[in-house]
Amino acid sequence: MTSPCAPAPTAGTLNIGVLAHVDAGKTSLTERLLFDHGAVPDLGSVDAGSTRTDSGALERERGITIRAAVAAFTAPGGRQINLVDTPGHPDFIAEVERALSVLDGAVLVLSAVEGVQAQTRVLMRTLRRLRLPTLVFVNKIDRMGARYDGLLADVRRTLAPCVVPLTGAADQGTPRARAVALPLGEGAAETLAENDEGLLAALVEGRTPSEARLRTLLARQTAAGLAYPLYCGSALTGEGAAELVAGIGAFLPPSGGDASGEARGTVFAVERSDGGGRATGRKVAYLRLFAGEVRDRQRLTFRRRDPDGTTGGFSGRVTGLDVVAAPGRDAGRRLLAGGIARVRGLADVRVGDRLGEPGDAGGGGSHFAPPGLETAVRSEEADGEGGLWAALSALADEDPLIQVRRAGDGAMSLLLYGAVQREVVEARLLLDFGIDAVFEEPRPVYVERPVGAGEALSEMRRTEGNEFWATVGLRVEPGPYGSGVRYVHDVETGYMPRAFHRAVEETAVQALRQGMHGWAVTDCVLTVHRVGQHSPNTTAADFRKVTPMVVLRALEEAGTRVFEPCQAVELEVPEDTVGDVVGLLAGLGAAVGGSEPRGGTWTVEAELPLGPLQRLVAALPGLTRGEGALWTRPGTDRPVRGVPPRRARTDGNPLDPVEYLRFLADRSLPTGTA
Repeated sequence: MTSPCAPAPTAGTLNIGVLAHVDAGKTSLTERLLFDHGAVPDLGSVDAGSTRTDSGALERERGITIRAAVAAFTAPGGRQINLVDTPGHPDFIAEVERALSVLDGAVLVLSAVEGVQAQTRVLMRTLRRLRLPTLVFVNKIDRMGARYDGLLADVRRTLAPCVVPLTGAADQGTPRARAVALPLGEGAAETLAENDEGLLAALVEGRTPSEARLRTLLARQTAAGLAYPLYCGSALTGEGAAELVAGIGAFLPPSGGDASGEARGTVFAVERSDGGGRATGRKVAYLRLFAGEVRDRQRLTFRRRDPDGTTGGFSGRVTGLDVVAAPGRDAGRRLLAGGIARVRGLADVRVGDRLGEPGDAGGGGSHFAPPGLETAVRSEEADGEGGLWAALSALADEDPLIQVRRAGDGAMSLLLYGAVQREVVEARLLLDFGIDAVFEEPRPVYVERPVGAGEALSEMRRTEGNEFWATVGLRVEPGPYGSGVRYVHDVETGYMPRAFHRAVEETAVQALRQGMHGWAVTDCVLTVHRVGQHSPNTTAADFRKVTPMVVLRALEEAGTRVFEPCQAVELEVPEDTVGDVVGLLAGLGAAVGGSEPRGGTWTVEAELPLGPLQRLVAALPGLTRGEGALWTRPGTDRPVRGVPPRRARTDGNPLDPVEYLRFLADRSLPTGTA
């Protein structure tokens, strides 16, 4: 059915995300929409573990969404709706980030019983900042304890003031609950006037626009991310779902893109073809196309920027193209702009890879800070190091932010957001790979910055057991805060093979990932001012071996200081808990910036180290009766006081020639001979 308060829907493709706090009912709503529109033969259940979008065994077991999934249905009017069901737990915020990068709009689901939750406010703040067109759906109006009017007031107070209700609830809190259409009248006009001076002037003059005019204004402001139509209903009974779909077709703009231009798109998810996460399964990449088209058997070139700031890419041929299509639609063998497809044949693909030239629009950027906790993982089996590395590398393809690396003594280093993510990784290792792993307590990821300038030079020389037929001279010096690593190649490139220069650059940048204390060096300028070869003896391997020694010697001369990562936090808490929250912050070593009232609650700003931040996250619900919300963003790092923490080296310690040469010799031995 078409809502009486919505413009007529149009055909096309629309990619929308379903977002919510844990247990608000977003997966149930996804199942309802698919079932009601004939996309699935029966209604999936979270409790029964029969949902389509939560396809992994672990997701079914835990009843939570861990990875973004896509399903499609055809709405009245002929428009195809691609539903991207996203995780709700904050530990999987990176999955939400990747979903946001490919969406045309969103549906934010709230529970009429639990109301506005902390994670709901985090998600809504992000949606508002991105100006992503969003509808609000109040779920569970048939549950005991459901409320509507009070919740609507909470939504306007804590989420967004420009919310326009299009359905109300009758008999809420009972099995007879139903969604009732609401007309657009003076109340809606006053809400829309907040972002429309012409409408505001008309209201001041006593002229109320017609309902048709208000519908047009609401559609325009929703598309601009300024207003938010609100619907209510029950995902379990289907009440209100038809009105929501009518609103999706009316108020969320369809995907655009130039179908005749160069192909541009983003890989936002990677899974294995066997349906699990086993390293033996072939990769299947979810590609959202923003422009152009992609055909089966076509060769594609992808580009990527790694979490450490380095760039790279790869090329591969598409061997299978499964375009996401609603039942009854023939998608053919090509992906058009605005669509999503499962792509096979790209063995080197990773989440976040971009199709198209660097800087092309589409796909968005990073909306959340990378994980700042590091944990060591070991296999319970004595000879399980190889299997553990393969398994974690497979998981890293799905989430590159975890940045797996060897930590020595058979352990692997893994970056995480929090405890739930660690538990899920642990469970997936056992379930998908048969690996029983042990996780150490996580600790913050520190960084190093050079204190001054340092320079080093290595001439061509012969040493016992190794020959370095290469000369490398370079200088390292501090760079602006937040600038990362800047590599400067200040030598002629014509007289030496390009592969030699590339070897110097790659290994120099890689050497900075382990500074004087084992932490990554950042905010520096690395200048290579001299290179030399001994033809015909020199190979690229000579430069790869000698460059780390030169980098570390230059760092030793410059000196480095270890910095503790900090987060700037903003807390929204009940007024009567401000004192307890500020006291906790002070006890955790936070620098409290101030507090002020805001719409019935208080906002507290502070900056504190990442380690204590985890204790704040754990303690906040108890201090605020579960009503406190917390937002974070990268803060200003603090120099570590006292003895700086060290991280075990995995590069053979280029500062110690004997140890480093032994490391290189052992690495060159065939497996089993060391």
